[in-house]
Amino acid sequence: MTPKLFHIFRNTPLGRETLLQSLYFCRSIGCLPEIYIPESTRFLMYFENDVTQVDLDGSYLTAPSTSRGHAEALVLESGLKATYLTPKNYTAHGLPDIPTHYDYMCCPRSISDLSSKIGLGHIGPRVRRIVQAARFPVLITSPVFKAWNSITIFFGGSQNALNALRLGLRIARQSGKPLNMFTQIEKGDAETYRKAVADADLLSDWERYGAEWQFFEKGSLEENLYAVAHDALLVLGAYGHGLIKDIMFGSKMERIQSTLPNNLLIAGPKYTAVKG
Repeated sequence: MTPKLFHIFRNTPLGRETLLQSLYFCRSIGCLPEIYIPESTRFLMYFENDVTQVDLDGSYLTAPSTSRGHAEALVLESGLKATYLTPKNYTAHGLPDIPTHYDYMCCPRSISDLSSKIGLGHIGPRVRRIVQAARFPVLITSPVFKAWNSITIFFGGSQNALNALRLGLRIARQSGKPLNMFTQIEKGDAETYRKAVADADLLSDWERYGAEWQFFEKGSLEENLYAVAHDALLVLGAYGHGLIKDIMFGSKMERIQSTLPNNLLIAGPKYTAVKG
């Protein structure tokens, strides 16, 4: 079955940029977009162990008479086919229930605050909650559309970092884009991290790409991030609890995304890597 990406369309110039990023991602990996054009600013997402109420800002309801046409024009230009979600179920409070069976979801850095208030150093609380609860990875886009021509995995050695590695390998297979890995050494040495990959039976998959693995023992994270390609899709794991610290969905992740304007693909704590 073809994987699907869920996208909430905002009928504004910034919303256009976000949809362009979703469409580029879908075209790159062979995914189909499912687009939701909201009719109200609130909806619910029922995850396995959590119910998340998403509160959109008013810009998501801009010019409703042209929203569908604008979205369809962008989809047509991309050469893709899309489906459009019409909620079927509502809560007692009249809030639409949005399915959570998708393979990916695209979010700007915030979906509940005006874009003018959101800088690179902040991931909105609703986006944060979706990443925490979802079994699918979340694509967090840069403010303006930019094609990504390679993939960089941030690897800290934990179980969730290994899931991020599996996700990155999968995206590389599907997209045919070059693959790299970035590690800021905090414990042990480079061999400690290589062993974590080997023990997970992923080293041969990694080596098949002949990719570069950049290890940094000196300098701050912010300094070393200059080595990351400006046009790379960044793949990260959130909330790692391994012996070696993972890229956390807190200070480190926000340090990364406050330094790098790249698109992020985040595997949260509930994400289960799939084969293929």
